[in-house]
Amino acid sequence: MLKNYLLVTIRNLLKNRVYSFINITGLAIGIACAVLILLWVQHETSFDKFIPKEDRLYQVWANADFDGKINSWRSVPLPTYEALKDRHVNIVNSAVAGWGSTHLLKWEDTRFNKDGYAVSEEFLEMFEYPLLEGDASTVLDDPYSIVITESLAKALFGKEDAMGKLVRIDDANDLKVTGILKDIPSNSSFQFEYLFPWKFRAIVEEWVVNNQDNWGNYSFQVYVEIDDADHEEAVSESVAPMLTENGQDDMPRTFFLLPLSEWRLNSNFENGEATGGMGDYVKLFTIIAVFILLIACINFMNLATARSERRAKEVGVRKSVGSGRIELILQFIGESVFITFISYVLAILVSQLLLPYYNQLVEKDLTIDYLSLEFWMVSLGFIVLVGVVAGSYPAFYLSSFQPVKVLKGKVKVGKNASTPRKVLVTLQFGFAILLIIGTAVIYKQIQLVQSRDLGYEQENLLSIPMNNEMIKNYRPLKLELQSSGLVESVTKSNSSITSINSNNFLGWPGKPEDLKVIFTTIATEYDYTKTMGIKVLEGRDFSEDFKSDTSAIVINKAALDLMDLEEPIGTQLDLWGSKRTLIGVVDNTLMGSPYDPVKPMFIVIDREWSDNLVTLRLSKTNDLQASVAQVKSIFEKYNPAYPFEYRFVDEDFAKKFTTINLTSRLAAIFAGLAIFITGLGLFGLASFTAEQRTKEIGIRKVLGASVSSLVALVSAEFSKLVIISFVIFAPLAWWLLNSYLQRYTIRTDIDWWVFPATGCIALAFAVMIVANQAWGAARSNPVKSLRSE
Repeated sequence: MLKNYLLVTIRNLLKNRVYSFINITGLAIGIACAVLILLWVQHETSFDKFIPKEDRLYQVWANADFDGKINSWRSVPLPTYEALKDRHVNIVNSAVAGWGSTHLLKWEDTRFNKDGYAVSEEFLEMFEYPLLEGDASTVLDDPYSIVITESLAKALFGKEDAMGKLVRIDDANDLKVTGILKDIPSNSSFQFEYLFPWKFRAIVEEWVVNNQDNWGNYSFQVYVEIDDADHEEAVSESVAPMLTENGQDDMPRTFFLLPLSEWRLNSNFENGEATGGMGDYVKLFTIIAVFILLIACINFMNLATARSERRAKEVGVRKSVGSGRIELILQFIGESVFITFISYVLAILVSQLLLPYYNQLVEKDLTIDYLSLEFWMVSLGFIVLVGVVAGSYPAFYLSSFQPVKVLKGKVKVGKNASTPRKVLVTLQFGFAILLIIGTAVIYKQIQLVQSRDLGYEQENLLSIPMNNEMIKNYRPLKLELQSSGLVESVTKSNSSITSINSNNFLGWPGKPEDLKVIFTTIATEYDYTKTMGIKVLEGRDFSEDFKSDTSAIVINKAALDLMDLEEPIGTQLDLWGSKRTLIGVVDNTLMGSPYDPVKPMFIVIDREWSDNLVTLRLSKTNDLQASVAQVKSIFEKYNPAYPFEYRFVDEDFAKKFTTINLTSRLAAIFAGLAIFITGLGLFGLASFTAEQRTKEIGIRKVLGASVSSLVALVSAEFSKLVIISFVIFAPLAWWLLNSYLQRYTIRTDIDWWVFPATGCIALAFAVMIVANQAWGAARSNPVKSLRSE
C-alpha cells in the first residue's frame, strides 16, 4: 500500500510539473527562511545555557528613585561583594568582576592586545567555565596568576606547554599561567581571553583599594550564587535593604537579583520593571518565521484544493474498492509530508549556501550541526509538522467526496469550495502587508534617530585607549601631534564621546531639596570641546591660562534648562561636597542612547580620572590612511611596547544601531521573500483559475466581450481578496507597530500614507500576476475552448 501511495505521489508530481514546482519551491523558500531565522533565535536563546549553575547564578542590580522614576543599573558598590557572603543562609558564594578591559600580554617577542576581566577567586568556581588545566578553586588564589584560553595559549606559546609560563602584562608585571580554559563560546555573556585576580587589580589600581568600604561608589559588578532557584525570592528580600542599611538613604535605594537566564533576553528596565531586551527581537523574528512558513503552507493548501477535480475520480475509485476516509486522509497527508521532505532537503541546501552571507548580515558564526541527533530529531518533527499543517485541509477536503457522485461526474468543487481558498489568500496577503508596513515604519524610525543632531562633529575623529606608557608620555605626545600638523586637536577623557561611563549628582542654587537628578559626567583635561567640535553657548571652555579651572565646571544646555539659572556664568555648584564655579555652557551632545533625550551633563578637569582614552581630530586630508600611518609612527615613538590600535568615532556611533538595523534588514529581506512566495502561489492559483474558466471566457468572447474586460473580470476576484486583507490587517499593523515603538522615547510617527501605499503595492502586485494569466486565457481562440460543446 505504501508503495502504491508513493508511486501515485511521484506520478502526480511528474504529471503536474508546474504546480509541483510551485509547491516545492514555495515550501523550500519558506522552510529555508524559517531555518535561517530559527538558527539566529536558537543562538540568542542559548546564551549561558552551557553553564552548569545557570539557574542559580544572579547579578546584583540596584534600584534608585530619582528623576521622578525608579532607575535600574547593574553597577554596585564594592563592599557588596564581601557583605553578601554572610547575608543569607541560602547564599553559597559571591564574586566581583571588572567591566572587561584590554591589556598588553607579552611573552618573549610575542605580544598582543587582548580583552580580559579582573575577577575574584570565586568567579570560576561559580561560573564553571571548562578548564583544560588547573583547578577552579585555586587558579586565581595567587595575586600574580593568570588564566588564559586555549587559543591565547597557542598564540603566545605555540606548541610549548603554557602552564607555569610568565606572561608580562602592560609591560610592567609578570603573571604566572595557572590555568588553561576552553575557548569561550560565542553564546556566553562574558567574552574574554584571560582572567586575572581581583587581588592583582587592587595592587596596581589604588582607587580599587580606596573603595573597599565605600558604599557610595557604584562602579563594580557583583554576582551571587544561591543553593536553589526556589530560594531566589527569600534571598532577594534579604539583600534588598543593604544600601539603606549602609548609609545610602538620601533616596529610596534597593538591591535586586537578576537571574543569569535573563541577562541576554530580558535586561531592560523601565521604572523598576523589566520591559524586555533581546527577547523582544527573538519573539518578533519567531513570529516572522511562522508567518513565512504559513504563507508557504497556504500555497500548498490552495493549489491542492484548487486541483481537487483532477483527484476526485481517484478518490471515488479508492472509496468504491473499500478505502475508508481515514486511509485517504493518511494518503494525502503522506503525500504532503513527502513533498515537504523534498522541500526540506532543498531548503537545507539553500540555507547552507546562504549561511556565509547570512552570518555577515547578523554578525554571528551560525552553523548547522549535521552530526547532532537533536538536529535530525528536530528536522523529522519539522517535516512531519509542516507536512501535516500543509496537507491537513486538502486531505480532509478530498477525502470527503462521495464516490457515487464523483464517478457520475456530479462532484461540485466550484463556488463553495473556493471559499476556504479565498480565506487563505486573504491571510497570505495580510501577512505580507504586515511585513511591508513593519519594514517601512522601522526604516523610518532608523532614519529619525540617525538624523538627530549629535552636538559634535564625527568627521576624522579618532579614539585610542590609554595605557601606562601613554599616561606617562601624554604631554609630549600631545605636543608633537599638534606640531606635526597631522591633527587639529588632542584631548583625553574618562569615556568616549559615544558612551557614558559615569553619572553623578550635582547641586545648584534654588534646587528643590527633594529633587534628585543624575548628571552624565565627563572628566577630561584641556581642549575637550575643541577636539570634539562641541559648540560653547555661554562663557568659555577650560583653558590652561586659568589655574583655577581645576575647580571649575562646564555644563550642557540640558543641565542649564533644568537648573533654570538666569545668569549661569559664575554660579557656584555643589559637587562631591565642595563648590565648583560654572564657567561655561556647551551645546547638548548625544552620548547615550540615540533613542533617548540628551541628559544633563557636566564636565570637570581631572588629570588622573581622564587617563582612559585619547581622542584626536585629524586634519582634513585627501589621504586619510596616510595620515593615520604618520600618527601611528608618533604614537609608537612614545608608546613602543604597545600595538597601535584605534577606532573611528563614527564607526563606534554606528554600533548603537546594530540591533535595529539588523531588524530592519531582516524584516525587509523576509518581507520580500514572503511577497515572492505569495506571488508564486498566486501565480499557480491564477493559472489554474484561468484554466478552469477557459470555456466561460470563450463564450464571453463569442458574445462580444473584449480582452480587457475579460482580464478585468478574472482579476476582480483576486483584487477583492487583497482589499479585504488590507482592511483587516492594516489596523492590526498599526496597533502592533504602535506598541513596538513605545519602547523608544524618541520615536517616529506612523504616517497615514504608509497604509494606502502598502495597499496599492499589494493590489498592483496581485493584479499584475493575475492579469498576466488572464491575458493569456482571454487571447486564446474560443473555437478551441468550445470545440467539445
